[in-house]
Amino acid sequence: MEWIPWGITCFTVICVYFLDRWEHKWVKSLFDWVPAILLSYIIPAVISYVFGLDFSQSSIHGLSRDFFIPLTIVAVMASLSLHQLKSIGYKPIVVFLAGSLFIALFPVLFVILFDKTELVATTLYANGFWKGVPPIVGSWIGGSTSQLVLKELVNCPENIFLSVLIMDNILVNVWTILMFQTIKKSNALNKSFRISDQEIPERIQTENGRLLSPWLTLIVMLFVVFAIDLLLNAFVAKVVVLSFLGLALGNFIPKWNFRFTLKLGRILILVVMSILGLKLRFDMFGFDMAFFGFLLIWLGGHFIFMIIVAKLLNVNMAWVPIASMANVGGIATAPAVTAAYRSSWMPHAIILAILSMATGTFWGMLTIYLLEGLMV
Repeated sequence: MEWIPWGITCFTVICVYFLDRWEHKWVKSLFDWVPAILLSYIIPAVISYVFGLDFSQSSIHGLSRDFFIPLTIVAVMASLSLHQLKSIGYKPIVVFLAGSLFIALFPVLFVILFDKTELVATTLYANGFWKGVPPIVGSWIGGSTSQLVLKELVNCPENIFLSVLIMDNILVNVWTILMFQTIKKSNALNKSFRISDQEIPERIQTENGRLLSPWLTLIVMLFVVFAIDLLLNAFVAKVVVLSFLGLALGNFIPKWNFRFTLKLGRILILVVMSILGLKLRFDMFGFDMAFFGFLLIWLGGHFIFMIIVAKLLNVNMAWVPIASMANVGGIATAPAVTAAYRSSWMPHAIILAILSMATGTFWGMLTIYLLEGLMV
């Protein structure tokens, strides 16, 4: 019966992939509030629950960890062009990195400063919700790929991971609306904070001419994944090495097909999430309001910290919501929010979002290292 989990996974990925691209009004409204990654996680769980099936011990999970997740890491990292990144300018990148730094370190500082509170002692420590923190860091900075990798690294239980996914989805949807409103007030904010920056970022240069074929691009990435799998056993070591190799592929191989690798990465994320959904049990789900409140404080602090950095750098306040959405939102919402201020900056928002995807895992690994020292 090993074909059944494969069938459920394929069905889920195909349905979610094509529904996400359907222009029907009701379908678009659904995906505006329930992202593809969450549907990919829930659908296999619903199918398993309805038919009374249990695939938590299926061999498909080992293949996901050994093959699909590593290939996803390579694809995402290989989609970042360092040459295009330079076009943004250092100040917006510093604002972006400041937002990432706050996301990664705030939970650690919170635990140190408020270790005697019920939130830390009971919710985070006793109830194990601290293991949901690194996937949140991965989601907010790196997106779905980092979230999945960090879930595996910290061994986050499925019930906590589902809670984290739902809370994250609620917050990101509300945050996107707030950032849409904030970026429209950028000129007023510049005046209030006495920011004089009028610098326009360089135009993003795209690859011209014939690119590496998708098949050849895929073969190169598969070779890297299989080679590293033979050479390394530790999952953490694979994550680090494959991340750097993916970055090298995208920036040292001439005519690299960035568009294909980014598209492949998105599909692979759906595959991995669908496989993870086969482990999910709805009876274990719980929504912790104390943890949700903690997330609200965390996200608000991230925004305030970026405003302070933008003021110190005298950089256009529009970069604060752009950088925040590149962190928290991602490659779809960051340019959409940017367009509400200046559509010519949309390519720069996309590059920042890709930078977020490339760095999220490393920020999350830092959070895990520091939190484990306090919680374990």
